[in-house]
Amino acid sequence: MRRRNQNFGRQARRRYSNLVWLMLCGLVIVLFFVVLLRKDSQPTTRPAVTKRAYRQDRLLEGLNVTEEMLSLNSITRQLNDQVFLAKSLVAIAKESDNLQFAWELSAQIRNSQILLSNAAMRRIPLTITESEAAIHDMALLLYQAHQLHYDSTTMIMRLKAKIHSLEEQVSSVSDKNVRYGQIAAEEVPKILYCLGVRLATEWFIRPNLQRQLVDRKKNAWKLEDNNLHHFCVFSDNILATSVVVNSTAVNSKNPASVIFHLVTDEVNYVPMKAWFSMNDFCGVTIDVQKVEDFSWLNASYVPVLRQLQDTETTKYYFSGSNDDKRTPIKFRNPKYLSMLNHLRFYIPQVYPSLKRMVFLDDDVVVQRDLSALFSVDLKGNVNGAVKTCMEKFHRYRKYLNYSHPLIRAHFNPDACGWAFGMNVFDLVEWRKRNVTGIYHYWQEKNVDRTLWKLGTLPPGLLTFYGLTEPLDKSWHVLGLGYTNVDPKLIAKGAVLHYNGNAKPWLKIRMEKYKPLWDKYVDYSHPLLQQCNVH
Repeated sequence: MRRRNQNFGRQARRRYSNLVWLMLCGLVIVLFFVVLLRKDSQPTTRPAVTKRAYRQDRLLEGLNVTEEMLSLNSITRQLNDQVFLAKSLVAIAKESDNLQFAWELSAQIRNSQILLSNAAMRRIPLTITESEAAIHDMALLLYQAHQLHYDSTTMIMRLKAKIHSLEEQVSSVSDKNVRYGQIAAEEVPKILYCLGVRLATEWFIRPNLQRQLVDRKKNAWKLEDNNLHHFCVFSDNILATSVVVNSTAVNSKNPASVIFHLVTDEVNYVPMKAWFSMNDFCGVTIDVQKVEDFSWLNASYVPVLRQLQDTETTKYYFSGSNDDKRTPIKFRNPKYLSMLNHLRFYIPQVYPSLKRMVFLDDDVVVQRDLSALFSVDLKGNVNGAVKTCMEKFHRYRKYLNYSHPLIRAHFNPDACGWAFGMNVFDLVEWRKRNVTGIYHYWQEKNVDRTLWKLGTLPPGLLTFYGLTEPLDKSWHVLGLGYTNVDPKLIAKGAVLHYNGNAKPWLKIRMEKYKPLWDKYVDYSHPLLQQCNVH
């Protein structure tokens, strides 16, 4: 057998190995050309870094910021920083009344701004040579400001002190405004004084007025007829009472069924009789009385009159002593101690034959017929009134001292308040429940003024607690004497109440609401013209 050559296998393996390497090299070359061709065929895109640089260039261009300003050693930026700081120091210098220093700072600011403006226009950065003097002078001024303690901390303290001072001034002005407004509301305007004097004169020089009054007394039976509509007004203001009567009569569907019971004081008794004798109010029946004729209103029966005999109480109410000014001046109005104001708690005693009465304050205007009030169902309650709990500050807690255990034990602080000024009283239920006795009880408990300060609404809330039937709010619209009222409420309102100091007959009135009152004043009347009533 012939032996195979031993190098034969080795040569074959070497030949195959070279072939593999050649194929691999060819494949790599082909792949390289393929990749190169694909790269050439794709559209060229700007690198992300280039895009960001482009956006930054556009942003800086929009802000007018140059590379020179962004430099850490930028003279322009240094000068801009000085100007910015100097402007704030100008305000501090003026606040400190250092006007000379403020002027020097302002002048140097202008010089620096001129340099910056010129450099921007020529588009050439500032050089050290041309800006050295400006930077040096500004630096001296800033150092001087530092020596004067014109720093932010000092400025904050000064501003706090200034704010505190301004707050005290505002508080003082507000207090004076309230005091002067209260004084203006309390004083009798000269037009009303003039009217009272002239009416008293007319009464005594014109006997026919007294005869007219005698003739009207022939209809005295109407004053006790419960089939008619009885209204009462307790006031010493002739003009205001006239508006109440006139507006009610004009808007009544049947004026002949309207009876007005007026009670005034001795000073205004004759003028009031004269005015309502010489003027006809659509045929309504009017009766005038004076509070001094009610002999049963004496200190032994009325707690308020008894309290007024106390010296300390009189000083508290009329001179404001022993209180350290804690009580608001509006509660020191002497009218709150007038029996004309407290007579509303004695209506059944004043009119013992009547069963239902509508009470009206003298600062109201009637816009609708009120006859429906005499048939409204009070559901066994004594008082029909519009509640004022639409806002939180008209709850019981606003008017009463809930730190007193007697108040906390008997009255819900969240109970709704209601308004005096237009009230329907069931006098039968009043007498049955002895409501006047309830009023006396609470007045006796408040002899030291710890339950409430003053006024008739707080004792009214206590007296009629659980005895008040809410009426539709359109019957009684409040606020025309101290705030803005929704015109829609005014248009729908039956009775508009000028509660507050801005009464329509005073100069401090709210002018936009005066025309509603003027409609029922006859300014062409000779006496009103003589007294310059307008």
